[in-house]
Parts: sequence; C-alpha cells; structure tokens
Amino acid sequence: MSAQLIYDLVPLGSIIRYSDGTPRPPERHRKKLSAWESANSGGRLIRKTPARQAGQYSSPAHFTLHEGDYGSGSVVVLRVHKSFSVDCGLKFVVNSRPAPGSIQVFDRAGEGAELVYLAASRQDAETWLQSHGYPNAVLEEVSVDTVAADAVEGRAA
Repeated sequence: MSAQLIYDLVPLGSIIRYSDGTPRPPERHRKKLSAWESANSGGRLIRKTPARQAGQYSSPAHFTLHEGDYGSGSVVVLRVHKSFSVDCGLKFVVNSRPAPGSIQVFDRAGEGAELVYLAASRQDAETWLQSHGYPNAVLEEVSVDTVAADAVEGRAA
C-alpha cells in the first residue's frame, strides 16, 4: 500500500508496518542493520496532517506513527514518533485496525489532534485519562461503518 492510501483510507489507531523492500542484513553488520531498521519498522497510526501552503513554502500531507516508548518502570523518558509524507516511496501494510466499539483518546479537539490512547471501552479510556492528565482530551468511539468501509476500500486499492 502506498503512503497516500494510508493517509486516505486507514483509520487512526491502526498498526502499520513499513518497508523499503531490501533484505535484512546480518546481525554482525551493525551499521547496515541500524540503517535498515530505520526504513523497515512499524507503529500505531496516531495523526494525519493535511498539506499546508504558507507563502512560498508548502508541505505535503503526512501521517505519524508512534513507534514506541522507552523508559524505566512506568516512567516514559523517550517517545518515538516517525512521520511520512504522502509521496514517500516506502511500502506500507496494515497489520490491524482498531476494533469497532473501542475508544480513541485524542489529546485535544480539532485538526491537529493526536491519538494518545486506544481503549477497549469508555470506562477504560476514562480510567486511563485520570492517571495521564490530558485536560482537553476528546473521546471518540470507533464505529463499525468506519472500520469496515476503510478495510474494503484499502483492499480494493
């Protein structure tokens, strides 16, 4: 699947893998392996940002994946996000989509909102919010229609 199709069809909360198509180098080639891993990984789709035009500068539409959190115990020290332009040449695969009825927790309302948590239920989302402090959070239920329509359109593309 292309980056443009991910942007157009795949719902936030989906687990996406991406690849440049090259084979994984042997473990002993640490530098080559590190470079390969930066172009062959995956994460949860957390944000879609439309194209922007500001004066003579423009930026294409892009989406962001949350690749992981690093820290100790329950303290997150580093959160890794990676953004991809819709004209990116990598190949993408949707591993899973959010389950219908699950609750998406966004950090705020509006166009720049970022998915910060995907809860199994509204109660789970509200419990998570109490301990994570997002005062402007917005909860949205994942509908059956949205996931089904995206899945059919994604397969047809």
